[in-house]
Amino acid sequence: MQRRRRRTTLALGLLAAAALLTACTGSHHKDGDEQRPADPDLPVRTRAVAATDALLAAYDTVIAGPGAGRAGELQPLRAELLRHRAAFAEGLPSAAPTAGGSTGASSSTGSPGGSGATATATATASAEPAAVTTVAELGAAERRTAQARLADLPAASPDLARLLAAVSASDALHAVALGDTTPVTAPAPAPTAAASASASASASGPAAASSSAATSPTTPATTTGPGSPAASAAPLPDGTAAALQSALAAEHAAVYGYGVVGARLPDDQQRTDARAAFATHEARRDTWRRLLAGAGATPGAAAAGYQLPFAVADAAGAARLAAHIEARLTDVYGELVAALPADRRVAAADALRGTALQARRWGSAGTAFPGLPEPAGASPSGPAAPTPTG
Repeated sequence: MQRRRRRTTLALGLLAAAALLTACTGSHHKDGDEQRPADPDLPVRTRAVAATDALLAAYDTVIAGPGAGRAGELQPLRAELLRHRAAFAEGLPSAAPTAGGSTGASSSTGSPGGSGATATATATASAEPAAVTTVAELGAAERRTAQARLADLPAASPDLARLLAAVSASDALHAVALGDTTPVTAPAPAPTAAASASASASASGPAAASSSAATSPTTPATTTGPGSPAASAAPLPDGTAAALQSALAAEHAAVYGYGVVGARLPDDQQRTDARAAFATHEARRDTWRRLLAGAGATPGAAAAGYQLPFAVADAAGAARLAAHIEARLTDVYGELVAALPADRRVAAADALRGTALQARRWGSAGTAFPGLPEPAGASPSGPAAPTPTG
């Protein structure tokens, strides 16, 4: 009897040990799942989805109301917004649109621990436009959203930054199509260590504050030109020089191409537009030169000559060449956004948006994602830009 009781006790002890081991193992896996690093892009994606949802809701309001007569014009823009949303929502839990095709910010709140819900609520509060009831207000909402997306460029991974820049450019195109031609301006840069030093100096006394403010990098920068503070010369991390050299080479070709464009246009508004574009490309060329020189690299020189992608004999051919030059440059600047360090991405995004707007102005069909590669199987946008001949 004693022996039997001992065996029972041993068996119960083994079972208890096994149960304890199983519980510990399960707890370990659970803890491991909870401690798994979160996707660093999750907050940015969540804000982007919420901002797009707000625009979609605005489109629905306008189409159902005073914009009903322009539904044929508005629906294609709304369809592009749905594509933007799908791209931003990729990888987010429960971020699908509703069955009716419209979306709600609450549909993208799924996240372990509820952090996604909190981020979405915050994003929705900041992204929700004021009551949008007219087409003009819808255009302004598109412009504000284009501008707001730039604020997340430094916080995004390179690929997501490129997507943000592309969608921001698309939003700007929508705004212009809806009649809003107000320039997009970049938000003020986030505070940096230098800005903190400036704040400390301010607390030290008026004289010190004045001296520090003169060199503070937190002055709001506009994206109306590539020579903004975000594009000033400074040492660059490894891997960015090649992308800058590509952008510089593309601008050399663009400057040459616009010389041909201007010579084939009559002395009218188109020639004026071509001269303005020529000056813009010269300015961007010089900006990339300065950045490369500041990084200790030798900026590439223009080629002795360039081969045009097709013959340009008249004004129609000149406009076609201008459209091709700008469309190809959007791809170059999409790659540059991804390649540049976080604090310099706005300058490349500005160039991307500018080339996308110019391409549309010259007659390019455009795309929902300017600066991103066309999906597999899609038709190319046309011949390449001018290429060096030697």
